Amino acid sequence: MKILCWNTDEAVWKHWCQVISADTQLVRVEKREEAYDLLTHTPSDFDYCFIYLEDSHFSQQVEGVVALRSVFPKQKVIVFPNQSSQAAALRLFSVGVCGQCAPYIGKEQLSLVLSVVESGEIWGGKAFIQQLIMQSAVTAPSHDSELDDLSERELNVAQLIAKGLSNKQIASEMAITERTVKAHLTSIFKKTKTKDRLSLALLAQDRHAVL
Repeated sequence: MKILCWNTDEAVWKHWCQVISADTQLVRVEKREEAYDLLTHTPSDFDYCFIYLEDSHFSQQVEGVVALRSVFPKQKVIVFPNQSSQAAALRLFSVGVCGQCAPYIGKEQLSLVLSVVESGEIWGGKAFIQQLIMQSAVTAPSHDSELDDLSERELNVAQLIAKGLSNKQIASEMAITERTVKAHLTSIFKKTKTKDRLSLALLAQDRHAVL
């Protein structure tokens, strides 16, 4: 087995090397470009992609995983966030991430995770995921009115954010400048009372599901 590890933390990387089975090869990258390059040129080489999510710029990193999943939809991805976030978990599972684990996971548990994911299940169990979604639906306030306040172009931007597109990609898709995209986002965040791309993406996904 060969696993691509997108990991910027030396301590977590050393731990992964210690808990992984002897017959598994880990390949480490620290930058998004390196991960994309390997997955583009040698996609069949990697059975899994492990991604460590550090505290710094957490929501941006979550969106980075979403973007990677959109480019490589067949790649099995397991994330290792350094903080607990129900919103982030929902966002990641909704785009097909296979599992979420603690960065310092034990050897036996990691083996179990890989076994569960290999069988086609999501780590944590379907009941856990369903409960997570139900809790989010119960606790999340209604944003319908805020979404209704968006202009057609702003709504288009929000929908593209939900798909994991970057500002540059959105600009290209809508034939506008990146500066205009940023202006739309500033207005969208204010109207929807969202604070970042992750919150906006979840909101737009909820709206799409209702429609």
